[in-house]
Amino acid sequence: MSSKRKPASKSKAKSKSRKVEYDEEDISSEHDSEVEDAEHQENADGEDAAEDDLADLASIPELPAPEGGWGKAGTLLMCGLTNWDIAGRKAPPKGAKANIGRSLWTPHTFKNLNGARVRLVASGPAASHSVIVTEDNRCLVFGRNDKGQLGLGDTKRRDDPTEVEALKGHTVIGAACGRNHTLFLTSRGIVYGAGANNLGQCGVGKTDAMIITATKVKYSGPPIVKVGCGADFSMILDVKGGLHSFGTPEYGVLGHNTDGKYFVTSTKLAFHFEKAPKRIVIYVERTKDGHITPLDGVEITDFSCGYQHVVAIDSKNRSFSWGFGGFGRLGHNEQRDELVPRLIKYLEPPNRGAKAVFCGSTFSLVLNVHGTMLLFGQAKRTGEANMYPKPIQDLSGWDIRCVACSQTSVVVGADESVIAWGCSPTFGELGFGEMRKSSTTPMEVKALEGLYITAVTCGLSHTLMICRDESEEEKAKIEKLQSYSV
Repeated sequence: MSSKRKPASKSKAKSKSRKVEYDEEDISSEHDSEVEDAEHQENADGEDAAEDDLADLASIPELPAPEGGWGKAGTLLMCGLTNWDIAGRKAPPKGAKANIGRSLWTPHTFKNLNGARVRLVASGPAASHSVIVTEDNRCLVFGRNDKGQLGLGDTKRRDDPTEVEALKGHTVIGAACGRNHTLFLTSRGIVYGAGANNLGQCGVGKTDAMIITATKVKYSGPPIVKVGCGADFSMILDVKGGLHSFGTPEYGVLGHNTDGKYFVTSTKLAFHFEKAPKRIVIYVERTKDGHITPLDGVEITDFSCGYQHVVAIDSKNRSFSWGFGGFGRLGHNEQRDELVPRLIKYLEPPNRGAKAVFCGSTFSLVLNVHGTMLLFGQAKRTGEANMYPKPIQDLSGWDIRCVACSQTSVVVGADESVIAWGCSPTFGELGFGEMRKSSTTPMEVKALEGLYITAVTCGLSHTLMICRDESEEEKAKIEKLQSYSV
């Protein structure tokens, strides 16, 4: 790939400003090693690529697993819309099966797994596809696949969870789903991407329209510990607290102090897409009078991506947000876009520091150090928005464990209950049943009363949960739930 570089393009690259590092397809980014390029050259044969890859990876040490391993295994529960082609669309695309997959109004067990226990579920507020990892480390995917986002090597929709062949032999410890792309994270801190890549959101170093097989992201740096996807961009967090972004830079969502716009002709606008991960280097604090001070020593520990914004937390419990500022989703009490990560003044430690963050389509949720949940942005389709973080009173007193956000719905696992809310139209992702489909205020999901949910994730209009199934009593309760099979 890079060994056949034209000398002309090399000098051209040097003369360009640093902002357009990845403008030419054959120019590697500054922080990419030549070793990796050589590796790609060897593996261009294709046949032995997968085997070589596994042999190379065996020398990379695994990340230390947290206490209790990579996620607690349990029974998968699912509710919401299962006709993946129609989710978020007014009409199904031509040739799509319009009537396959019904709405599951209450949580169902998934019969197609044949009783396999699951330790990881992943989807995203813009996604109509999901990733699940079973106890025996099989990485299964299902849902919409029109851009190859399932990484299976084709673009056929899957209703039955199918194993990703490209990830056999890897232990998948994290995943994230964008609108039409997916990132998989392995236990060695290596990231694989698949799906739409027209904006560079798979991070493989080029902008092919689609990456239909899960492919290694073009990154060589400290091992990655978390991945996240917005609608059309991606974020990865390394073990040293560095955040790297790639994809579309619109609204400044990549945090590189640019929205990537440039004029091709006097009337035609285009974007400089980041085709490979690029580190976010500056974090700032802005005062009311517009005075900007850069902050140093920022080590990111957690982050979450909305459709077009990101909120992140650092090791000192400070919160930063950047990207599209509409409806107050950044929490700065103003609607301007932020091109670099900006400190959220309303969530400053020690009294109001944040410990976890969750982003929906146009809103953000932050769990502070006292266990209070705060919301900012617009969580419904119309009406008022919170311009700065406000506590959700209905959740006070609950011990909140896991949270998932979809387009307008929020599902929370707390104590031995599940609490959900979201405005209509919903498709059953809240799990309330057919009589009461939506709720504007947080409500307990009666069908899951007394069940302990260890993990939850929401797609565009579906929810996946992992339910603890250790005691006989819990197993009996799960048995009573309806079962869904494709």
